Amino acid sequence: QVQLVESGGGLVQPGGSLRLSCAASGITLRDYSIGWFRQAPGKERERIGCARRSDWGASYSDSVKDRFTISRDKAKNTVFLQMNSLLPEDTAVYFCATRRAGLCDNSYQAYTYWGQGTQVTVSS
Repeated sequence: QVQLVESGGGLVQPGGSLRLSCAASGITLRDYSIGWFRQAPGKERERIGCARRSDWGASYSDSVKDRFTISRDKAKNTVFLQMNSLLPEDTAVYFCATRRAGLCDNSYQAYTYWGQGTQVTVSS
């Protein structure tokens, strides 16, 4: 049974940092492209970053570029999202998801396995 478990969310002040983790069981994450998504109340799910299976090259949305970074620990079968310089508009539930293809896709429908999400709240 495939399971993705996110952790690391919480309440942080503007300008602060958080690191989210996405731990997998039942699959080996290096065999998948990994997407990070977020969904704020009343808004559509947004892909904010993705690391390609083919070369682990990462791409980011304009809203988080230069602030967020995707990394991984192969031995722990875990992917991370380092979030720096957080803004109130980063408040959302964050999800990791996997896609078997070697390249990323913007659509959440292109991803097969999803974690349960972790809440990130940026507020003073």
